[in-house]
Amino acid sequence: MSNSDLERVTVRPMDEYNQKLVSYVHPPNWVNPQPADVYDLVVIGAGTAGLVVAAGAAGLDLGLKVALIEKHLMGGDCLNVGCVPSKTIIRSARVVGEIWDAKDLGVNIPQHNIDVDFPKVMARMRRVRADISHNDSAERFQNLGVDVFFGSGRFASKNTVEVGDKILRFKKAVIATGARAAQLSIPGIEKAGYLTNETVFSLIQRPERLAVIGGGPIGCELAQAFRRLGCEVVLFHSGSHLLNKEDADAAEIFQKVLIREGIRVVLNSKLEEVVTVTEGKRLYFSSNGHRDSVTVDEILVGAGRSPNVEGLNLESVGVEYDNRQGVGVKVNDYLQTTNPKIYAAGDICMNWKFTHAADAAARIVIKNTLFSPFGFGRSKLSNLVMPWVTYTDPEIAHVGLYEHEAQKLGIEVTTIKIAFSSVDRAIADGEESGFLKIHHKKGSDEILGATIVASNAGEMISLVTTAMVNKIGLSKLSSVIHPYPTQAEAIKKAADAYRRTLLTSNTKKLLGFLTKLS
Repeated sequence: MSNSDLERVTVRPMDEYNQKLVSYVHPPNWVNPQPADVYDLVVIGAGTAGLVVAAGAAGLDLGLKVALIEKHLMGGDCLNVGCVPSKTIIRSARVVGEIWDAKDLGVNIPQHNIDVDFPKVMARMRRVRADISHNDSAERFQNLGVDVFFGSGRFASKNTVEVGDKILRFKKAVIATGARAAQLSIPGIEKAGYLTNETVFSLIQRPERLAVIGGGPIGCELAQAFRRLGCEVVLFHSGSHLLNKEDADAAEIFQKVLIREGIRVVLNSKLEEVVTVTEGKRLYFSSNGHRDSVTVDEILVGAGRSPNVEGLNLESVGVEYDNRQGVGVKVNDYLQTTNPKIYAAGDICMNWKFTHAADAAARIVIKNTLFSPFGFGRSKLSNLVMPWVTYTDPEIAHVGLYEHEAQKLGIEVTTIKIAFSSVDRAIADGEESGFLKIHHKKGSDEILGATIVASNAGEMISLVTTAMVNKIGLSKLSSVIHPYPTQAEAIKKAADAYRRTLLTSNTKKLLGFLTKLS
């Protein structure tokens, strides 16, 4: 494939920052290399999972031949339309939230004088993204020894992948094509037009009125961020409360925050039609038996993900898949597809649709494709202890099992809840509404799961995750010294609360008797 045959990629707006981004992750002057005779690994998709597999395999210094195929932008969703851009604008939005709360801390800032320069917020996001993008660049991976091919990859036979006019022969292949925003079957929405996470970060002017469809993590994060950046926001959710997959107490705290910040939250909603009118885009909906409408400038859809299985010609190589939302390529616990020579990792095949989950899965794939044939043990996806964070304000972080999940598995649990209203640093910070819940096996100090609601819950959950991975129970965790005052001290309080349960009435009597003797 020559330069002229390669699709020229643009990212709106094509300012200096997006030009820099594209120059790294889909260079306009890139020439696809001549394929090797045979590759040890051919990876289709250069999102997080694909990048980690390719870099990890090439970096083993074993002389392995590795090819990486990407049809659009290296870095995938995380760099381009997910984690990096969203968390960058959330940082700007959090400043506004701090200003709104400043009066309670004795700092008087006239609320009507907050001047959010929306174009500058978005320009900063594009600059940050461009600066980070070199880590995922074609040049960097070429220097690691990976053959990088731009174009649409598809399986041509049982051991070959076709990209443009190149045929890549492989010993093992990895599908890492990810997922995209799910389409909604709402009459009129296609004609009216809407944004997804793949297009919302191209905005340069603030929509004054924004409808967000979906009360999951993506919808909630962006609804709050855009409200704080100056938009009037209405958030539609089909469930009875937001973040319905999260701990109910955690979701309730955040839902109250959104309402307090002026977001109209429409629960149990059914969107019936979207009509373009002179004033904008009018959404007709029903909620709890009442029909209503709202007119907005933009609609942001953040409800679900669909796997990118199209065009891969999976049928020809015996790889089973389901193109329904939230499913994708079928894999076993070793991330092996129904074709034993082909593996998959990341959003294309996993329920955990997080960057760090894709990274962890990629490491499993490296081990299982390259080392297990030589007698090394295979790694399992089910052995992972997976934390995640919803980056709202406050953040909601979780790891392991929820209480109801443990009960379904027949595991009796005890839950320890520490309110942040009892944690000195949270009180000093004016952030008492959050909490820590730790679930442990009844009659044991084994930690089964935890949820944290706090401004920096994502920074705190790793301590619990570390304890779970290393089989450190609450007894030992109570001996960990935490600096005072920190909000993470709630974890020690929970561990101390467990230790106190070990003091039976007889033990207390004995200790009392011994104390008197001393």
